[in-house]
Amino acid sequence: MTGSRPRVPHNRAMSASAHDDAVDPGPEAFRALLHEQRVWDPRRTTLPALDPALIPGRPVPLLRRWFAEAADAGAAEPHAVSLATAGADGFPDVRIVVLHDADEDTGFSFATHAGSHKGRQLAERPYAALCFYWPVLGRQIRVRGAVAPAPHHAALADLHAHSPGALAAALTAHQSEALDSLATLRTAADAAWARAQREPDADAPDWTLYHLDPEEMEFFQGDQARRHVRVRYERVADGWRHELLWP
Repeated sequence: MTGSRPRVPHNRAMSASAHDDAVDPGPEAFRALLHEQRVWDPRRTTLPALDPALIPGRPVPLLRRWFAEAADAGAAEPHAVSLATAGADGFPDVRIVVLHDADEDTGFSFATHAGSHKGRQLAERPYAALCFYWPVLGRQIRVRGAVAPAPHHAALADLHAHSPGALAAALTAHQSEALDSLATLRTAADAAWARAQREPDADAPDWTLYHLDPEEMEFFQGDQARRHVRVRYERVADGWRHELLWP
């Protein structure tokens, strides 16, 4: 592994203000609150069964079915997915993005600025992982695979199919760059919103649509007795194979 994790300068590390202490509940209160939390509270969560004998031979149809069931169960923002990447230095990063599509031909689609931190990492190491979590059903899905950018015309078509706010965000640009003040952000965002409304077909040269081609997918169905059902799909020469995993 190359590179090293940058260290926080001593003077920055020691510059905590009284405000920091005011908003911190403290370690003991934090741990008490943490231990009070419950996973899959039956008052709010219904855990369906997963019968491995009834799952399809390909994983994407099962993901689409689970997504529809999560949306129907009232999952908040079921299209939000964790995206994990790593750059040339090998250090991992993860953040939440929005899923744009799940197709057996093009794979899993998401978009961002090519010059953003994740965009640069994908250029350096074009491989990523996704994780969906829908606690309302006690389900999660993990996906891993190679990532490639789509042609720019496809990125623009996808961008223009979304709301004016999505176009304004793309036009604001500078994602992951240092920002000197919120006033600068407001000025840039206001200009981007005005242009998005004035030019609904405006180009956003840095905006990139990415396709993740799944090589492995795992479906996790939680169980109140901790007998969780895990099914892993792996791509093979003639399609997919799947197997059960110990929880």
